[in-house]
Amino acid sequence: MTDSAIPGHDPYDADRPLLMRCACGQARGAGLNEEPATACSPATAEQAVNRFVEAALVKALFPRDEVRRQFLRAVGRRTAMAAIASLLPIAPLQALAQQRGAPEKRDLKIGFISITCATPLLMAEPLGFYRDQGIAVKLVKTPGWAAIRDRVISREHDASHFLSPMPLAMSLGLGSDKVATSVATIQNINGQAITLHVRHKGRRDPKAWKGFKFAVPFVYSMHNFLLRYYLAEHGLNPDTEVEIHVVPPPEMVGRLRAGDIDGFLGPDPYNQRAVYDQIGFIHVLSKDIWDGHPCCAFGMSDEFIREHPNSFAAMFRAIIGASFIASVSTDRARMARLIAPAAYLNQPEEVVAQVLTGEFPDGLGHVRRVPDRALFDPVPWQSMAVWMLTQMKRWGFLKGDVDYSQIAEKVFMLTDAKKQMGMAGWRPPEGAYRKARIMGKVFDPEQPEEYLKSFAIRKVVA
Repeated sequence: MTDSAIPGHDPYDADRPLLMRCACGQARGAGLNEEPATACSPATAEQAVNRFVEAALVKALFPRDEVRRQFLRAVGRRTAMAAIASLLPIAPLQALAQQRGAPEKRDLKIGFISITCATPLLMAEPLGFYRDQGIAVKLVKTPGWAAIRDRVISREHDASHFLSPMPLAMSLGLGSDKVATSVATIQNINGQAITLHVRHKGRRDPKAWKGFKFAVPFVYSMHNFLLRYYLAEHGLNPDTEVEIHVVPPPEMVGRLRAGDIDGFLGPDPYNQRAVYDQIGFIHVLSKDIWDGHPCCAFGMSDEFIREHPNSFAAMFRAIIGASFIASVSTDRARMARLIAPAAYLNQPEEVVAQVLTGEFPDGLGHVRRVPDRALFDPVPWQSMAVWMLTQMKRWGFLKGDVDYSQIAEKVFMLTDAKKQMGMAGWRPPEGAYRKARIMGKVFDPEQPEEYLKSFAIRKVVA
């Protein structure tokens, strides 16, 4: 790995620095010879730790001097710490900064599906972030989500790209053996869409979709839950009035082309690829159903974390570092160059860039500009887990009484973060359970059963 593979030294054009933006949205150059940027003054900066610990934290995330200087000069020290604090509670990262023990296992396998949701996990390899943490990671392209699950359970993969509901299902023994599995970070928010075959351009009203066949990537996926939610809000029962089939993401466009399905709620870049191939059109972005919804996650079995705490911490630091770069970079077309090649997404760079930049043709004759089409925020909010559990119960995947908060706090590792903060003498972060508005309906994670009972269309099994 050479310096041409680090942020600011793009392997395709080393003379042009990667552009970054601070929390205020202002773009700043990341060149090493630039004067440090004038920092904003966000309120979250007051929550940052003293300068010494800040320096240790940033050094832990960006061990290479060149990368670290670029990051700090791009956004300023105070803004950098505020950005980090906005993405993940500071205290557990402080602990990670100090816990620099040698990895118990250096050669690691991480499974992934070839979708843009995995951007931070994928970018960490060409940017050298795994190597910087003293680990040799092999990213293993995996054909589908059932294989992802099974390879984690069999310990063939040490850690994995997951659909964020999958660790909940695995921990509960839904659809597989019961294996305690944790979500360390969320990989992305937004970034999905409902795509329909071009023959349905005149049938944009969901009420006209009775009898349609849809694809989703997995039963325990945000895609399945969001599609069901969307259909039900338009008066369609997803269990009786349409068909929903599980199709691995790389096969979705081909199945649409063959006429096997009428549409899919799936991950990018396959929505955009259907438009590129003139087979489909984007009916609605998932952010228009729930702006800020989680999608994919990074996680591993609890057994792996117990047996390899230093290896876990090294992977955690590498992926969080890549998440920060993905979050603050304004040069998303260049991010697309990193992840479009065959080893990762194996898609035309143009298609991946349309997804990441948010400037894209929709297949209906319009060029849309939606800069937040795909975002990268790693906070594993436990309210997200509660919502997923309500939808599992709503559609009969989860039966009986559910202790929503207990399950959420066990699987989504924000609980561990709060414990580490308390032990370090810091006040735990507020907002583990955040309300959300989904198609105009307020979700209160403190009242999950009331929320569940409010739906006219549901299949609750006692």
